[in-house]
Amino acid sequence: QVQLVESGGGSVQAGGSLRLSCAYTYKAIYMAWFRQAPGQEREGVACIVTGGSGNTYYADSVKGRFTISLDNAKNTVYLQMSNLSPEDTGMYYCAAQNAVMSRAQSRLVDTNYNYWGQGTQVTVSS
Repeated sequence: QVQLVESGGGSVQAGGSLRLSCAYTYKAIYMAWFRQAPGQEREGVACIVTGGSGNTYYADSVKGRFTISLDNAKNTVYLQMSNLSPEDTGMYYCAAQNAVMSRAQSRLVDTNYNYWGQGTQVTVSS
């Protein structure tokens, strides 16, 4: 059983930075961050493959601004967010999947993940 606990959310002004943390009890093959703004569907933000390739995947909207990383010693996945804008406001969730995905499966679709944290709120003001 994978348990995930997010932290690091908060309020920041546009242009600022935040680092989210996700502490996990078991390192799944795929670790990802999703977000959900009020009234909108949950969207994938970033994913990291924890073994082998170590590949990372990003939503177009965050490329060049967000970085996902893994600290094996601390059992933690991070999401470093920079140059934040009000459009980045939302609840951020950590997710994990320990089943191998096919090449056709998007690493940024929430239905491909089985384990979820409770979320941490990020609010960006203009």
